Amino acid sequence: MTRTERFTFTGSTGTQLAARLDRPEDDPRAYALFAHCFTCSKDVMAASRISRRLVERGFGVLRFDFTGLGASDGEFANTTFTSNVEDLVLASEALGARHAAPRLLIGHSFGGAAALAAAPRLPDITAVVTIAAPFDPGQIRHVFSDDALRQIREQGKAEVTLAGRTFTVGAELLADADEQHLEATLPDLGRALLVMHAPLDKVVDIDNARRIYTAARHPKSFVALDGADHLLSKHADAEYAADVLAAWASRYLPEVQAPESESPPGGSVLVEESDRGHLTQSIQAGRHFWVADEPLGVGDDLGPTPYDLLLAAVGTCTSMTLRMYADRKNLPLDHVSVQLRHRRSHAEDCADAQGRPCRIEHIDREIRLTGPLDDDQTRRLGEIADRCPVHRTVTGQLEVKTNVTRKDSTTP
Repeated sequence: MTRTERFTFTGSTGTQLAARLDRPEDDPRAYALFAHCFTCSKDVMAASRISRRLVERGFGVLRFDFTGLGASDGEFANTTFTSNVEDLVLASEALGARHAAPRLLIGHSFGGAAALAAAPRLPDITAVVTIAAPFDPGQIRHVFSDDALRQIREQGKAEVTLAGRTFTVGAELLADADEQHLEATLPDLGRALLVMHAPLDKVVDIDNARRIYTAARHPKSFVALDGADHLLSKHADAEYAADVLAAWASRYLPEVQAPESESPPGGSVLVEESDRGHLTQSIQAGRHFWVADEPLGVGDDLGPTPYDLLLAAVGTCTSMTLRMYADRKNLPLDHVSVQLRHRRSHAEDCADAQGRPCRIEHIDREIRLTGPLDDDQTRRLGEIADRCPVHRTVTGQLEVKTNVTRKDSTTP
């Protein structure tokens, strides 16, 4: 379940900037700060979808509207690349004051260039991700028509229409962007860097990614968002980017330390609907995340079915139990594999009062043991398999106590 917190903080021009913090129900493993694309808002599809996916993976994500955009106060005409960088620094400080400073910094397009410039000023950032970012912030002038550029040059500002919206752009924005030189910043970034870019990006071409990657020092990585457009407008592209960057960033984040009072592993699992498919479910167990689904025709086949997960629970517990027993008894067990199959059959001898037979659930389990085991050792391991905790749970008297609560769908 996602918890959403909305607040404002003071931006670089002294106006109030609107922020949204999404986080998992439990404490996040780390906080991320997201810088959106030029003239976009914090609620642009790429930002919202990547944020949602990162929350599913245990991150808290702060996104905010830069000055004069979205729900933030101020005049967009007064903003510059430098003011965007300042806004990022102030957003990090606001998050640190409320919860904890961000460890992961993500920037999309123009926001990616701002993230690279801001990172050296954010001491707690350990990893930076750019998505479709320009190497040269001055490249922003390419989104304006020749007439608009001439008007800005002659009158100091111009009204421009981008993505169906009209903005007033000041000459200071272009002049300031032209003065930025990331080639001087990147060699001393001092953070792990992931560069993500679509090879066929028509707004910021792929050569920008090459130049960013070449100028930066290790540790650095590059991922091609093949088939994606500049705004990651396809749902699957945004979720892929989020999955990759979450897995990559985990390498550069501190290990999650479970509190001493926390229940043992396997004690709590959260399952909730995911918008990846009609029946797709997002599953969280501790800091581990995966999905479940139904096969094509019923669902979207984006993950194992509920019965697959049940079989996996029995199989993994069986194998682990045999391994621990063999190690404790010094048995020559080299390898364990467990294959399981679920089926249903009818038992005629347990018909109900109306003469309808009972339906019996079966799990067929085949255990293959590799190693120089004798007959007694093999037989004993077979007995131990039936003692694995999950086996005993599903074959015992299992009671599920259900509590149903209702939440207003309009509540964030």
